[in-house]
Amino acid sequence: MNLQDLIINDKEVVDLEDVLLSRGNKQRVLQLIKEHKYVEELHKYGLTVNNKILLHGNSGCGKTITAKAIANALKKNLITLNLSNVVSARIGETSQNIRMVFEKAGKEKAILFLDEFDQIGKARGNDEKDVGEMRRLVNSIIQLIDYYPKNALLISATNHVEVIDTALLRRFQLKMDFEMPSGDTLDKYYDKILSAFPNHLQSITRRYDVSFAEAKDYAHTVVKSMLIEELEKQEIVP
Repeated sequence: MNLQDLIINDKEVVDLEDVLLSRGNKQRVLQLIKEHKYVEELHKYGLTVNNKILLHGNSGCGKTITAKAIANALKKNLITLNLSNVVSARIGETSQNIRMVFEKAGKEKAILFLDEFDQIGKARGNDEKDVGEMRRLVNSIIQLIDYYPKNALLISATNHVEVIDTALLRRFQLKMDFEMPSGDTLDKYYDKILSAFPNHLQSITRRYDVSFAEAKDYAHTVVKSMLIEELEKQEIVP
């Protein structure tokens, strides 16, 4: 398979200031960025930087956008694994596909982003055939992670950390939990996304107890409905 088919072409640029993180996660991300900024100085003292990061938690709560923001802050290329193409019916082919992407990221000193990591790092099941296949795949990924260059960065994300093989989990030096946003955090997010529209379109009934992604979809749907209603009224005016 062509290497480019294994990578998602997403060039979205995200500023770290635009990502709403919990206080703890913001501190962890800032520390990570500073470590990689001063990597050479830290190496002089025998200190290694964290370069294997696991983002886990609820869907739509900022894991992917955080990976993009880290890449932008470090001025590094973000290489996102295309799971829909990388997974083959044959475990050997899947391992080879993943290896190709790992090697590309390592050579370019890029950031490799493995979204939906549980799909390729799932713990071995009870089925005897499945156990053998998953063991080979997990062992292959463990080797790739263990030998991943220290001057590159690996970020994995999952909504289901509980199903990932424990041997893989131990490889990640830094783990960040992404919880559902609080009401205050959602208000800040609504203020941000609604600020792009005229004032009279910003006064919508806000929905809470939802993820960032759900809040954005909801707000945009309401604004579109209001805008279309205005446009239809303009059409019928004689």
